[in-house]
Amino acid sequence: MAVPKRKTSKQRKRQRRGHIKLNTPNMQFDVATGEYRLSHHVSPSGMYKGNKVIDDSNNTEEA
Repeated sequence: MAVPKRKTSKQRKRQRRGHIKLNTPNMQFDVATGEYRLSHHVSPSGMYKGNKVIDDSNNTEEA
C-alpha cells in the first residue's frame, strides 16, 4: 500500500491545484446597441456584426 513519507504542505497542495479555477467570460461592449455581450454571440437585442439577425416580431407570446 502506498503511504506518503512526508506530509504534503499547504503550499505544494495549492500549487498542484492552481489551474483549477473559474474563468471570466469574454465580454465585449457592443457599440451599436450599447450593451455587453459574449464574443461571437448574438446580443440580447438580436444584433450580430452590425446586422439584425433575430426578428423580434416572431417572438411574441400568446396568452
